[in-house]
Amino acid sequence: MTKEFNKDGSFQRQINRFTTPFGDQPGELPIEKDRYRLLWSPACPWAHRSVIVRHILGLEEVISIGTASPMRPQIEEVDWEFSLDPDGVDPVLGIKYMSEVYKQADPTYEGRPTVPVIVDLTNKQAVNNDYFKLTNYLETVWAPYHKEQAPELYPEYLRKEIDELNDVIFHEVNNGVYKCGFARSQDAYEEAYDTLFARLDDLEKRLATRRFLFGDFITDSDIRLYATLIRFDVAYYNGFKTNRNLIREYEHLWGYLRDLYQTPGFGETTDFDAIKMHYHLSITIFQNNGDVKILPKGPDLMLFESLHNREKLSSQVDPFLR
Repeated sequence: MTKEFNKDGSFQRQINRFTTPFGDQPGELPIEKDRYRLLWSPACPWAHRSVIVRHILGLEEVISIGTASPMRPQIEEVDWEFSLDPDGVDPVLGIKYMSEVYKQADPTYEGRPTVPVIVDLTNKQAVNNDYFKLTNYLETVWAPYHKEQAPELYPEYLRKEIDELNDVIFHEVNNGVYKCGFARSQDAYEEAYDTLFARLDDLEKRLATRRFLFGDFITDSDIRLYATLIRFDVAYYNGFKTNRNLIREYEHLWGYLRDLYQTPGFGETTDFDAIKMHYHLSITIFQNNGDVKILPKGPDLMLFESLHNREKLSSQVDPFLR
């Protein structure tokens, strides 16, 4: 991970190694039922958004899923392990560590094995770990396998605007919290902190007059923002020093977050225990009473189930949402 820092102490996330797109063109990954397995950890925001999309679009019977522990294994290299499964191995792939599917695809791979990663079951190799585009593939070229009346999360007429907003959300919010938490200089931290909260303030204003980021319906952008917001108060606020405001202190962002949490596909794929374990017990940047690490007791989940009244901002009722 030392390679992911600039000379000024700022954090720069590693690039994705396996980026071959899914599709029906030569050289693309074929769209086939039961051919792929999605590996994730419920602690990870990048992986969580792919699992939300998979659930919403009804791809659960098409692409299987393997779940890694939120706790990093106590080994020399950074990895994810399948210690939650019987005998500590994924029941389909027979692997103990995430890195195995990366090395199977590229024996010279030296980066961090990341989630989400799609594995081709025909050869047990990692074929796509491009978290930035993976949800878009699931939303478009995987359409033949979408459930009936699946919502359009990435409508063609909005894609340019969605892509532009996704890019901003990635750099300033999704990765922005990591730029704060992993900064190795005061200047790098404060620059990332100011950028993060300037963007959250802007999103607060945007959501004051519209239910979701693009109006009355959920898009890919909402899913990407949700994955960070839902972890903010329980992990990033203290752990990553993003402590100007809790999300619960924003009127509109807080109502928006509860609205999404109560929407099918969001709350049931959110595992607060896994999130807390990963960020407060597993990530080594946290210094908590010396060698003693304490797992926070909260949050009270009833807060997320409370009334939000965001539907009043909608001009129409979307049956997908309620």
